[in-house]
Amino acid sequence: MDFNTIESFNNGVLVKDVKNFELSHIFDCGQCFRWNRRENGSYIGVALGKVIEVEKKGNDVLIYNINEEEFKNTWCEYFDLSRNYTKIKGELSKDILLKKSVDFGYGIRLLKQEKLEMLISFIISANNRIPMIKKAIENISKKWGEKITYNNDIFYSFPTIDKLHTGSEKDFEECSTGFRAKYLKDTIDRIYSGEVNLDFIASLNDDDCHKELQKLMGVGPKVADCIMLFSMNKYSAFPVDVWVKKAMMKFYVAPDVSLKKIRDFGRNKFGNLSGFAQQYLFYYARENKIQV
Repeated sequence: MDFNTIESFNNGVLVKDVKNFELSHIFDCGQCFRWNRRENGSYIGVALGKVIEVEKKGNDVLIYNINEEEFKNTWCEYFDLSRNYTKIKGELSKDILLKKSVDFGYGIRLLKQEKLEMLISFIISANNRIPMIKKAIENISKKWGEKITYNNDIFYSFPTIDKLHTGSEKDFEECSTGFRAKYLKDTIDRIYSGEVNLDFIASLNDDDCHKELQKLMGVGPKVADCIMLFSMNKYSAFPVDVWVKKAMMKFYVAPDVSLKKIRDFGRNKFGNLSGFAQQYLFYYARENKIQV
């Protein structure tokens, strides 16, 4: 485990001596869209139907609006705190080219998020910028999600499939999803009807999971990899976006290599740690705006 003990306080849980946990690294590395930084440096987000706030003081992490039982049953898993990231970073850092990225993003952890939310979020992410992705997801949550009050502020849970199914293509367009609205409507209807079962897809081996996800409208190789990595525990996934492409071209491959070849190269090189390697590379490349 990457922490020592937990203690309850009035409105949350104190996680003592947490390793490999930096708020900006976790919440700003492209894996989630419903977390926002506050002026005091804490982050507040809506996840798994609940609003929680996370603050770091020294080596301790404070998680507000949960109790000890909820931490043990849900949030320890959500933040992947049972995994030894020191061991992962040590293994990846044997590659001298990757070590710089690992050292830069030393506090990244892969969140274990909800499958439907990740599917919808990453369909929206295609050819889109993060502020616009966040806006669209927030609009969808306001329209069909449940209202949640926290510290006198209003938040909205991500909607259930039953609620999403009531939306039309036009409704999704009005949520700022653009051309992706028809993809969302088609995919949501197929899940609602039972034709598509995300739990079944997640149970497949990594290659079959990747292929099956791409049968959904709006899901290409990169989007499928993101869904697999961030909600299905498929750590051989290696999403290749513009920043990962730049990082791989700078460190490993020739400029004219295709996205598929970059993905295959990354998976072959990093194996079952590919998803972790991808996050370190993405965060390093984007934060440093590397060019090739």
